[in-house]
Amino acid sequence: MYNFIRHISLNEGKTPLTLEQTPLPYSRTALAPVKSKATLDYHYGELYKGYVDRYNKGEGDPDFNEAGAFLHDIYFRQFQHPTNNNQPDHIALNFINKHYKSFGNLQEQFEKTAMKIQGSGWVYLARDGSIKTIKNHEVRMDIILLVDWWEHAWALDYQADKKDYLHNIWRIMNWNMIGSRVGRVS
Repeated sequence: MYNFIRHISLNEGKTPLTLEQTPLPYSRTALAPVKSKATLDYHYGELYKGYVDRYNKGEGDPDFNEAGAFLHDIYFRQFQHPTNNNQPDHIALNFINKHYKSFGNLQEQFEKTAMKIQGSGWVYLARDGSIKTIKNHEVRMDIILLVDWWEHAWALDYQADKKDYLHNIWRIMNWNMIGSRVGRVS
């Protein structure tokens, strides 16, 4: 389901697992004003890259760093240039309607779940239609749509207004990508 960023490199008869940061499928200015270049420079360019680099150097907790890279890979690849009326279509819309009756209902439930997170974490739409959270970093294979709820994802652009961040993030969702994650589940 995921084309994750793991690579095996042969090195003197050993086969160490290395990670590679997935290139952005858009420029660092393409998501403005929803996500500024400064946010992408910091979030993608430093934090996501940091998980990959620390994992490859054997620094810190390897599970935490691998999961951080995995989640950020999913997160950044699901975006596109913002539009004011960005609505799910086709496969994604059918899935949402099946589980929530409308996109508006999904957004409402997603916000309720996200706003219950005390501190940082992740909130996502799962393959079974439920909305789940991740308190730290974990590899989860059931993610369809993922929102980073850590402060670095929104603070530069939204200060303390997490609701505004969430309201705006729907404007940059690439529903074709989301639909490809749904697959044949719906």
